[in-house]
Amino acid sequence: MNRTAYLHIMSNENTSESVPLKRTLFRGKQRQTAAEKVKAAWTMYDWANSPYSLVVTTAIFPIYFNALTSERNEAGEIINDVVTFFGFELINTQLYSYVLACSFLVVITLSPILSGMADVSGRKLQLMKVFCYAGSLGCLGLYAFDPEHLEWSMSALFLANIGFWGSLGFYNAFLPEIAPPEEHDKLSATGFAMGYIGSVLLLVICLALILIAGDFMTPWTFVLVGIWWFAWAQPTFRKLPSNPSKVPLQHKLIANGFKELRQVARELSGRKELVRYLWAFFILSMALQTIMLMASSFGIKEVLLKDNELIVAIIAVQVLAIPGAFFVSWASSKLGNIPTLIGCILVWSLVCVYTYYFVQDVNGFYLAAGIIGFMMGGTQSLNRSTYSKMLPETEDHASYFSFYEVLEKGGLIIGMFCWGYIEGFTGSMRSSVLALIIFFAASLCFLITIPRKKAA
Repeated sequence: MNRTAYLHIMSNENTSESVPLKRTLFRGKQRQTAAEKVKAAWTMYDWANSPYSLVVTTAIFPIYFNALTSERNEAGEIINDVVTFFGFELINTQLYSYVLACSFLVVITLSPILSGMADVSGRKLQLMKVFCYAGSLGCLGLYAFDPEHLEWSMSALFLANIGFWGSLGFYNAFLPEIAPPEEHDKLSATGFAMGYIGSVLLLVICLALILIAGDFMTPWTFVLVGIWWFAWAQPTFRKLPSNPSKVPLQHKLIANGFKELRQVARELSGRKELVRYLWAFFILSMALQTIMLMASSFGIKEVLLKDNELIVAIIAVQVLAIPGAFFVSWASSKLGNIPTLIGCILVWSLVCVYTYYFVQDVNGFYLAAGIIGFMMGGTQSLNRSTYSKMLPETEDHASYFSFYEVLEKGGLIIGMFCWGYIEGFTGSMRSSVLALIIFFAASLCFLITIPRKKAA
């Protein structure tokens, strides 16, 4: 209920209209309850899809992939990690980073077109479902992973990653529609916290299955992720508004979608502070997302972590990300979003320096992982909520967030290819870690140029 309606009711509470007004208040309470249910359903999608990013791209699948594509001696040291992919010889982790990078390229190609179509047709939720179900199907396909047929096997990871990141663009676009700006930081942090809790829960279940039944259960964990993703997304799909403006399907939908994007691009070009923020976010994504995707491979190859040591570190990262998300949200309420992001970037830069020079054993890796975990949730949630709060008043949220998603995935592509190229050129992931500081520094330069009033 808005403030004007509330004042109107209070000014007439002792008049003969009291009975109708009580009904009005009751209906307002119902609407508020319904709105809270929508917000809760929105956060459930983080619960649904986050196990993919933890179980598949961070924890179990990287270990599984490295084990099946590497030769080790009796001491457990890797003696050969070169694989053949469409006739090319690549380091296995180099191939892994390239496949993910190519999937991001598909997402940033499709996202602007589909987002423009979603805004002109009102079918944002339907397109979100398409990507969600594609991602779930890709997880099911990982059950058949075979190192002898990498070309086909990596296509399942390719599809799952497209589904995960493609659906997030439409999911994020609902944030400014279901909550006022003052709630964005907290609601965004709550979504990420739900994701971390759900992903840790499913990871523990998957690990228990492997420990109890044996390694042959490992492929079944990917099937479990696909089923979890599909099933827990249903509460979100039932509650989020589907075509609330009742926009009829149009002819020339693709052409109108491009027209919508051009309009949004013109509006963006006139907002310098928003353009600077997007540049900062684009460059930050080159480093931030790359760290989160390649940290497990770094632990396996550079620190020689055992599987159980890596799993402990991954769980610690997820657990620490929950208080980290709420701490950064609290800090932004005191300092402002942009100053808080600047502080986060400085911490990330120090983590890179520390990792390059000092992470030589499991204890050093645990310390780095703890800091990464604490900063990960807060930085991601604050990036999303900051952008949503800086948007102009508009109904074209999918198109605006398509720019956000394109820049995030574009940054990821550059970051992943740089990581893979530097590793292939130097033979070490440490050089790749150190190079990420350049991206953090460039992002910082854009953030500090945003005017103070806008930064607040």
